[in-house]
Amino acid sequence: MEGSESEAIFESLNLNPQLFINEVLNCVDDLVDEAFTFFNQQASAVLKTDGTDRSDDLTKGVASIRNIIQSSLDKRLSMWEKYCIRHCFVVPEGFSLPKANGSSNDTSMDLDTVDDSELDKQLDSLRDKLILVGKESAQLNSEIQSLERQSDLINSSAASIHEALQLYEKHSMDDMLKELIKYSSEFHAKVDKLRSSRFEDIEHGRAERIHMLNGDISKVNRRFGLFNAKIEELQELLDDMNTG
Repeated sequence: MEGSESEAIFESLNLNPQLFINEVLNCVDDLVDEAFTFFNQQASAVLKTDGTDRSDDLTKGVASIRNIIQSSLDKRLSMWEKYCIRHCFVVPEGFSLPKANGSSNDTSMDLDTVDDSELDKQLDSLRDKLILVGKESAQLNSEIQSLERQSDLINSSAASIHEALQLYEKHSMDDMLKELIKYSSEFHAKVDKLRSSRFEDIEHGRAERIHMLNGDISKVNRRFGLFNAKIEELQELLDDMNTG
């Protein structure tokens, strides 16, 4: 636009499009500064980082977020500035300023010379682009919501599985402990029973051998008889008598 016919016309009317654009950009920068200052204050209050080592970390984090947003915003504002200079602040062909000494009938600023159809086309094009952007934005929002729902579902499923595993592990350990207690009780019972049975057999044998020595041989089972007894058995019997 610099050095063009449009610039000359705007300057003759004491208008400066670039100054207007700069004012808008400065206003946006001020709004961003205020927004992130407020954001930092609120985050510090919520996280209670004032006077702690985390205060610097919070400031660095907010600065990083701002740099990302500022970079994207600067690119879009640069595109907006170029669009304004090339389209919004361009004088249509055939447009000229009125002469100071001319009559109203001879004015050069004839509105009929303005190509209204071209402006209408540009406006229609802008409307179509806005509609398209709106549809794309709605579609993106729908996809984001769908992803959020999927994320919530996955997190819920993971939590349920973790809880189920914990319950399984707990019940499994309880069942194993119960089985061990049961088997231990049965084992002790069998050992006690076997010990009692062995003790009864020993006592029964000793009683029969004592009766045999007292002459009551007729009541002794043949497997304990003296005539059928081995030398080792007789020796064992004598030892029992001596210790008894």
